[in-house]
Amino acid sequence: MSNLPRAGRILRRMLSAMILIAAAGATCSAARAEYPERQITMIVCFPAGGGTDIAARLINTPLGEALGKPVIIENRGGAGGNIGIAAAARAGGDGYTLLVCSSAYVVNPSLYAQATYDPFKDFVPVMVIGASPNAFVVPAQSDIKTMPELIAKAKANPGKLNWTSPGAGTTPYLAGEVLKLRTGINMLHIPFPGAGPATTAVLAGQVDLYTANIGSLMALIDAGKVRPIAVTSRERWPDLPTVPSLEELGVKDAVSDTFQGIYAPAGTPQPVINRLAKELALILNRPDIREKFVKAGLPVVAEGPEVFRARIAREVPMYKDIIDKAGLKIQ
Repeated sequence: MSNLPRAGRILRRMLSAMILIAAAGATCSAARAEYPERQITMIVCFPAGGGTDIAARLINTPLGEALGKPVIIENRGGAGGNIGIAAAARAGGDGYTLLVCSSAYVVNPSLYAQATYDPFKDFVPVMVIGASPNAFVVPAQSDIKTMPELIAKAKANPGKLNWTSPGAGTTPYLAGEVLKLRTGINMLHIPFPGAGPATTAVLAGQVDLYTANIGSLMALIDAGKVRPIAVTSRERWPDLPTVPSLEELGVKDAVSDTFQGIYAPAGTPQPVINRLAKELALILNRPDIREKFVKAGLPVVAEGPEVFRARIAREVPMYKDIIDKAGLKIQ
């Protein structure tokens, strides 16, 4: 009989502990459900005014409205995007710092000696928000009319044809290196310090081939100043329905584009990733947002976390192979 009060006390303590544990769990769940509780920062790894910055600024205000808290832009450019990427990685995975980066994210680990991040482990992919392929064009006065003609001429004259791009290490440049690797042609790359001088050389007929992001070329194509002969998308690009893709022409494993994506630092809770991806998908499907992207030359491509992860897994080794074979490395 004397043990019954003691047993009752033990039972009451156990029940109290269970209630406290349940309450703590409910509190944690409520905290997660309340995300975000404060301002979110998007680190853009390039200076203001570029394509990646423009894409981020088309997204941050509507995302803030959807989440109920401000989403601000912080430009951390430099070192080909590596400075901003490193800053975002250091911020930690609490959901209040996001990274907005271009295809540099999948290129830099192989290209830059100072790119110390792991593209598979240091970030969680959230959403691709825009992407467009690269295009190959020739001067309007060129006697080359098609990509097969260019390949045939390059094979018949090894090392005598030349080409240019917006710069070594850019995705258009790497698209040109892919063309060379996949077709076995030998063409000399003429380096220029940016897209402006390269475009001037093309218009003057000083180079045989130019590769650049399709959005930057459309005005020249529409004006008849250059002739498009191929695109790097898997299928023909809607704005250039008569121009074949490299894939269509039988050039395998040459699909590439320049994309803008949003990432969260590693350790960000999965419910936060899910919430961000859901809201971004809804925003990117809005006609007004899509129209703004198109006007900025950034066609919307809404790829969620799983598709985005597969893109990274595909493109990191693809660009590493290209960079290694081309002998590129930036210290």
